[in-house]
Parts: sequence; C-alpha cells; structure tokens
Amino acid sequence: MTQEPLQTFLDVATLAATAGGTVLKYYWGNLQDIQEKGRSGDLVTEADKASEAAILEVLKRHVPGHGILTEESGSLGDTSSRYLWAIDPLDGTTNYAHQYPAFATSIALLIDGVPQVGAVYNPFHDELFQGATGHGATCNGTPIKVSQTNSLDQSLLVTGFAYDRRETPDNNYAEFCYLTHLTQGVRRGGSASVDLAYVACGRLDGYWERGLSPWDLAAGVVLVQEAGGKVTAYDESPFEIKSGRILATNGFLHSSLSKALLETPPLSSW
Repeated sequence: MTQEPLQTFLDVATLAATAGGTVLKYYWGNLQDIQEKGRSGDLVTEADKASEAAILEVLKRHVPGHGILTEESGSLGDTSSRYLWAIDPLDGTTNYAHQYPAFATSIALLIDGVPQVGAVYNPFHDELFQGATGHGATCNGTPIKVSQTNSLDQSLLVTGFAYDRRETPDNNYAEFCYLTHLTQGVRRGGSASVDLAYVACGRLDGYWERGLSPWDLAAGVVLVQEAGGKVTAYDESPFEIKSGRILATNGFLHSSLSKALLETPPLSSW
C-alpha cells in the first residue's frame, strides 16, 4: 500500500466526519426523539440517524465499491472487500442527549482487517483528529504525540463501562476502583473515540475498556499508534478489534497498566 492512496482515503474520512459533525451541530440541544435500542442506556436519536445518512452519502460518492460497517445500519455494500469502513455517526449518544460535550463522529478504514485510516471529529469543540498509517496524527492540522508519563502514580487514565454492565460480572468496576487508587485519577469519558484521541494527543496517559464494537475503536486505534502510542489486548498480546477489548497507552505505561489490570482483585475482596 503506497502513501498516496492512504492520504486519499484520509481525505474521504475527513469529509465524512465533518459532514456528520455538521449534522450533530444542527441537532445539538434540539432533540425530539430519544429511544433505547433494546438495552437500558443504549440510546439512539434522530441526530445519530441523520449523521449516519450524511456520512454514508459521502462514502457512497467517493468509495462506492467499499464495504461499510456502521452502528445504526449494520453491514452495507460489499463487506467481502478488503476495504471496510467502520462508522460511528455519534459516538457518545448518551452524553449528546444530555448536552454533555464529549462526543464525536468516528470514521475509520480497515484494510484487510487492520485499521489504517481514522478521523474523529468533535463538533462542539471543533476538534478534528486525523491519522493514517505512516502519515502521523494531527489535531486541527497540528501534529500530536502521546504523553511522556512513565509511572502509574503520575498518570491520568480513562475507561468506560459497557451497556450490559448491570447484568454481567465482567463489568470493569473492580478495575476502575483499583486503578483509581494507583493513579492520579481515572476518568469515564463516555466516548471511546474521544478517549483514544485524548490519549493520542497527550491529554490522557492510558485507556482500557471492554464490550466495544469495531466502529467504537478503529479510528482511535490509528490515532494512538500514529501518535507514538501502543495498542494491545489487556495482556499485551496483539490487539484484535473483534474482541471488543483494548489497552491503549503512551507506551511508557503499557506494561505496568497491563500488569495492574491482570492483578486487579475482585470487588468482594475490598
């Protein structure tokens, strides 16, 4: 894969992300239809659907032969293609519905199953994060790098909780509490793509979460890796996007955070 096509695809991702973000600006504070998608707390609004429509129009115009995997409509087009776009038209719907400004459009291109291009756009803060393999990562056109924090006790981390956290014991509560004791703090942002973008630009030092979908992760993974960070499974084995689990850090903290996650005592022992 040469550099030129990836830049072309990054331009398409950027067009799609900003098109969706423009829709989100329009609906901000004006939602009329907020529904649950079958799981408590898993929301969808007219903004999600309208943003997705705007994004799909861009992709169908510029890359009509590519497959698409999107949160609201599922699989579209030729999903056997080596090119698969993973789309979240509104990552952080619960935040958005409450007018809490941590949300974004997240657009990624997987080539042969590997995230290679990513664009994450938060229209409230007008921050556009972009990255592509070999091209580095930027925020509003300025190159970004991960932080230099090299000890857990000096770190600020972020995580999240899956929608089924009420029903499953595999719910991240113990890790959240344990890492809060070991660090300067753990935040819960509510938007995986924004969390990963913040690790990429050094605002946060590390991130872990489970129960995620490819459209939550793909764009942010590219950003972290291109900003000099590291992305793996919890145990530092290779990252598998279909697993729904991720450990992403500035690299310096990676092994110590992995060790802490694997050694977290159950809540019942506290």
